[in-house]
Amino acid sequence: MAMGGGGGGGHVRGRRRARRRPLSEINVTPLVDVMLVLLIIFMISAPLLTVGVPVELPKTEASAVETDKPPVTVSIDREGAIFVQRDETAYDALAERVAEAADGTDREELSIFVRADGRAPYQAVARVMARLSAAGFTKLNLITDTAEPAVGGEG
Repeated sequence: MAMGGGGGGGHVRGRRRARRRPLSEINVTPLVDVMLVLLIIFMISAPLLTVGVPVELPKTEASAVETDKPPVTVSIDREGAIFVQRDETAYDALAERVAEAADGTDREELSIFVRADGRAPYQAVARVMARLSAAGFTKLNLITDTAEPAVGGEG
């Protein structure tokens, strides 16, 4: 009988240990909830991060440019006014403003996206690109909209 009582007591202690043992499973539900909220936030805010100078880009069939560093955007509106990122800039101060916007990135490594309105004077676009090239910026990219491929022959 003493043996049965001792065994029963051990069994009760075993249950107490089972209750005190920490839970070894990780609950991932809060992690998934946070990740979904972040995904929605980034999906909504990403289109708002584009440069805000309204220009009507010309249509071309060129492919997209791959870049690993954030580019500096130089925009030229319909009247020929020049903008670095969103700030209007005088032609004479263009190279200095682009260098400031680069935040210390080497001039040969910095990608510059030139966004010109399709109705902007060609002379304004050519002068901006020449000024940037003369200032030592070598990675100049013209930004355009993609056009639908032509169905028939042009005539």
